[in-house]
Amino acid sequence: MSAKIKNTSDFKRLSIEETFKILETSILGLTESEAKNRIEKFGYNEIAEEKKNPLVEFFSRYWGPMPWLLELAIVLSYVLEHYVEAVIIFVLLTINVVIGFTHSRRSQRALEFLKKRLAVKAKVLREGKWMVKDAKEIVPGDIILLGLGDLVPADAKIVSGELSVDQSALTGESLPVNLRSSDIVYSSSIVMRGEAKCVVVNTGVNTYFGRTAELVKAAKPKSHQEEIMMGITKYMMYFGLAALILTSAYALLLNMGILSILTFAVIFLMGAIPVALPAVLTIVQAVGAMELAKEGVLVTRLDSIEDAASIDVVCLDKTGTITQNRLSVVEVIPFSGYKKEDVALIAALASEEESKDTIDLTVISYAKSSGVNLDSHRRISFTPFNPSTKRSEAIVESKGARFKAVKGAPQMIISLCKSVGSISQEANVILERMSKKGYRTLAVAKSENNDFENIQLVGFLALADPIRPDSKAMIEEIKQLGIKPIMLTGDNISIAKEIARQASIGDRIVPAAEIRALNETDKAKVVEAYDGFAEVYPEDKYEIVKLLQSNGHMVGMTGDGVNDAPALKQAEMGIAVSNST
Repeated sequence: MSAKIKNTSDFKRLSIEETFKILETSILGLTESEAKNRIEKFGYNEIAEEKKNPLVEFFSRYWGPMPWLLELAIVLSYVLEHYVEAVIIFVLLTINVVIGFTHSRRSQRALEFLKKRLAVKAKVLREGKWMVKDAKEIVPGDIILLGLGDLVPADAKIVSGELSVDQSALTGESLPVNLRSSDIVYSSSIVMRGEAKCVVVNTGVNTYFGRTAELVKAAKPKSHQEEIMMGITKYMMYFGLAALILTSAYALLLNMGILSILTFAVIFLMGAIPVALPAVLTIVQAVGAMELAKEGVLVTRLDSIEDAASIDVVCLDKTGTITQNRLSVVEVIPFSGYKKEDVALIAALASEEESKDTIDLTVISYAKSSGVNLDSHRRISFTPFNPSTKRSEAIVESKGARFKAVKGAPQMIISLCKSVGSISQEANVILERMSKKGYRTLAVAKSENNDFENIQLVGFLALADPIRPDSKAMIEEIKQLGIKPIMLTGDNISIAKEIARQASIGDRIVPAAEIRALNETDKAKVVEAYDGFAEVYPEDKYEIVKLLQSNGHMVGMTGDGVNDAPALKQAEMGIAVSNST
């Protein structure tokens, strides 16, 4: 078995036949023995999490610049038989260690509880038979079957079938993505519609999700509080050493013994080191963390509380942070004498709640919230959305007459309509306006009673991920505090500009590709000149945070998805918002 690891992006350009050849597999899947060999070669399909031994973690808190100074003072006090002072310093050091360790363990237990979820299963073709396996046992070359509601267990290439998937947690794209044969579906995406047979191309750390996890491990922010404490200690040590040199010289002139000089050394060392400062700060921060916990905020790193007070730039993920990460109807445009309620009614009749399709559920929810009465209509038949026809339709009966209700891609629906000449130009102007705002637009049409071929355009529905009700007020308050907000999103530039306008972030929004093309020096110069970046990848968010830090900024980062994790960890203050993934 010589199957090779390639980047998932490389498989995008390959045909299905070339993919099978590289992975040494076929449409019939792998045998159990081959799968076992590949587990030995590639490892299990999981992200290994390094867990520290509690004892090692506890005693490691006695290691570091501040503990070393305190431990030196303890040793000198013991040598000079100042046992009381040695015990006092040791107790203060241990209080600091115990408080920090206890809070850290509590936070870790809370995070482990938050991360618990049912073990993911996957339907895999092995030995020519479909069977259900734990996701961790999937290997490159496996043939898997994905359907409605499935969590994609690994990066895979679609062999047959079509899918609509939610990739918002990974890419930040708020709208479902439609995929077909030869497209790549990423690990941790959620299938919203359709069914497809796929070949697994990468597992574990080699997946898109896995690369993001590895970036998280590399991220390490500097502690602003630690820098301040070390700065204070450094200058106090300089002062103490200068005083010690002068005192020692004077002691030598008076012919005082070496023990007396060492006693002075301990006195100045203890005076120069803020012995109680670490313990006091830790206690104060622990109390602050408990108060924040009452407000629903989980503090995982105590010194992040102090760092939060120094933030001057905050990077905001768009999807799920500024916006609701929930598709909604944001605008309704009726045509030909129809009303907004008519557009909502026809769109809802051409939708099916049981399908669990995101767009269908959004349309039906909007119709119900608008007071539209669906009960007076009886649906005779329903044809769900098909990517090839780009529409869904239903035959509906009302008041003894039947008509066809249709919704779908505007150009496709308009091509089905009769007598659209008079409104064609108006429709194109509206579609262009919607496109500039980044909205996904649906056209809605219906046939005349009992004449299914005579279809008339009823109107348009504009769908988008709306901003949270409190986003604009929050961002304006952030600005009043002297903090610069910067929006980061995986969505396209049109959507990014519209959301930035609605949330009062600013209008200087550019694609992340513009800064990728610059050298490191130029990147650092221009990054803070913009109000936001669109079409970003997880590594872009991470790099933008690092660039801002290299310019001397204290950076906060908010996010709710896996794609935000590296930047969240790199920032001085990372905030994972509610309903995070």
